[in-house]
Amino acid sequence: MLLFLTEYLTRYYSVFNVFSYLTFRAILGVLTALLFSFITGPSVIRRLTSYQIGQSVRNDGPQSHLSKAGTPTMGGAMILVTIIVTTLLWSDLRNRYVWILVGVTFAFGLIGFADDYKKLVLHNSRGLSPGSKYFWQSLLGLAVAIALYLSHRSSSEIDYILPLLKHVSVSLGGFFILITCFVVVGMSNAVNLTDGLDGLAIMPAVMVGGALGVFGYASGNFVFAHYLTIPYLPGAGEVVVFCGALVGAGLGFLWFNAYPAQVFMGDVGALALGAALGTLGVIVRQEIVLFIMGGVFVMETVSVILQVTSFKFTGRRIFRMAPLHHHFELKGWPEPRVIVRFWIVTVILVLIGLSTLKVR
Repeated sequence: MLLFLTEYLTRYYSVFNVFSYLTFRAILGVLTALLFSFITGPSVIRRLTSYQIGQSVRNDGPQSHLSKAGTPTMGGAMILVTIIVTTLLWSDLRNRYVWILVGVTFAFGLIGFADDYKKLVLHNSRGLSPGSKYFWQSLLGLAVAIALYLSHRSSSEIDYILPLLKHVSVSLGGFFILITCFVVVGMSNAVNLTDGLDGLAIMPAVMVGGALGVFGYASGNFVFAHYLTIPYLPGAGEVVVFCGALVGAGLGFLWFNAYPAQVFMGDVGALALGAALGTLGVIVRQEIVLFIMGGVFVMETVSVILQVTSFKFTGRRIFRMAPLHHHFELKGWPEPRVIVRFWIVTVILVLIGLSTLKVR
């Protein structure tokens, strides 16, 4: 939105040409989202508290969590609004990826909002039924996949890229739609499962989102893409502004969500952030690297799958409690230790993912 204004002003004052640079607008996106979060955060928390939209805590979980009952939830709405507003302010609105990312974030946020609303406002402990939630997620994931498939301009935009191998890709054809749907829905649920401790999900989401912005910037620049031997994806560089907004909004939310949390993001934030990360991974053609960098999200999801499968077929539990972060809590790790160690693991995995840019 503001890009159009600066392009007009550039005709008269050359200094405004700086706004044409992606890196500059990405930095502005981070700072704008941070400032917006700091300004609106306290009022959002007060509003949620006044509406008595508080967290309910299971009695069979770690006893340390009982004190969290009543903590304002659905704070993820602040993240979504911040990301969307910031992206629309600083992105090139002629870019199709911008609208796809904004649409994904908003649509999955609506699913999370409906689930949170039923649980926290209508006091329906089940929220949306699992079947209903997965149906809407799958429908939206399919819509994203079809939109990307139908709008692709070159085969590199839908081919499957194998990390570490030069000029090696697999032509997917129509299977691109199925894989994309799986990645988007899978990451959405993975982030949601991880969101169980103060700041545990938001910081890895920030780190992975920032790293995907690096991939997007490199892929969208012909010179960098050629040098790094990655596919050149025209227009993909614009996602770096969205990633900047995600980073700024995430860090701004962490200011209030850090242990002990003043607010939780709820499904409205977790489902949307996960879907956004999944869509970003697909756009920059780095699905495998996404799962590497988001290894914490993957581990949390796998722990739930293994726990449910084992108990169903053997009657035994592999972990003391799933998702995985609760297992470590029940082993005696203090909550801050679990959070920080999961962050450290994410830092390592993100660095490994970024190294694939050069190690080819």
